[in-house]
Amino acid sequence: MNVSEFDFDLPEELIAQHPVEPRDASRLMVVDRKTGSIEHHTFRDLVSLLVSGDVLVLNNTRVIPARLIGEKLDSQAKIEVLLLKRLELDVWEALVKPGKRLKVGQKVSFGHGLLIGELQEILENGNRKIRFTYAGVFETILDQLGEMPLPPYITAQLEDQERYQTVYAKERGSVAAPTAGLHFTPKLLADLRAKGVEVVEILLHVGLGTFRPVKVEEIQEHVMHSEYYRVETEAAERINRAKQDGRRVIAVGTTVARTLESVSHQGQVVSGEGWTDIFIYPGYEFKIVDALLTNFHFPKSTLVMLVSALAGRDLILQAYKIAVDQRYRFYSFGDAMFIR
Repeated sequence: MNVSEFDFDLPEELIAQHPVEPRDASRLMVVDRKTGSIEHHTFRDLVSLLVSGDVLVLNNTRVIPARLIGEKLDSQAKIEVLLLKRLELDVWEALVKPGKRLKVGQKVSFGHGLLIGELQEILENGNRKIRFTYAGVFETILDQLGEMPLPPYITAQLEDQERYQTVYAKERGSVAAPTAGLHFTPKLLADLRAKGVEVVEILLHVGLGTFRPVKVEEIQEHVMHSEYYRVETEAAERINRAKQDGRRVIAVGTTVARTLESVSHQGQVVSGEGWTDIFIYPGYEFKIVDALLTNFHFPKSTLVMLVSALAGRDLILQAYKIAVDQRYRFYSFGDAMFIR
């Protein structure tokens, strides 16, 4: 299966630079994968689109201010570090820019010495392994020095950093937001619960691997980067009861979909924690996820491949063409799609 089969034309002006206010005022395209019908709604209409007994699964990860700007200790040359994954207590896998300027053993100072990073190793994937030294609590220093790692296609300044967090974000660890969840408000979640919709939380710390371009022609050759997940016993039991009862399990975002499918075994969710590099593309049969809330994604991306696996490539590309024609907003701060 060739990457070009998941390409489409996207005008640059449709890439959302700002989130809408309020959050649930974004548009919602509803795609019915059984009938092929496509409807247009507002996100807050979700209350009327879901039914009592549906299970809505959220990813409660929280984005960390993972972008650090510092200076080399020996030359004061500017170095940018983007934290990707915690490997040990004070050791992180990171992207370094410019990468060639920092050699193994060299140190970078952040915040006039509040935080010192030493390059320990250049990894096989080109990322860097950095050990940090500091006085105090690392998370507190990171909050003080770090910047929110907005995607490169968002060039506008974000005045409220919380706007790149979901309203239910709890556990720090992601370097990108699970953006399908950005549309929810506390009131919308309360209204859904009042209708009888079960809301279940799981965790997947979002890395950059999900968003990296596919550089091979045949998609089967693409390798995903691993991401940390955790599914608590209670969450697994609630999802499994829904599956046994024939009720819908609705994943909020591709991160939730990938996590649930990673922990599926014989049609059941198995609780636990670990790392997943699951890559879902057409031909994959979903075991847990019955419906999906998601944003509009990059052409030729692994995310377009995932939604195509759920709804069919032809229907997704048709929906995306309509989204472009109807001037839907794309990517992280864009509008949403409900595949049911």
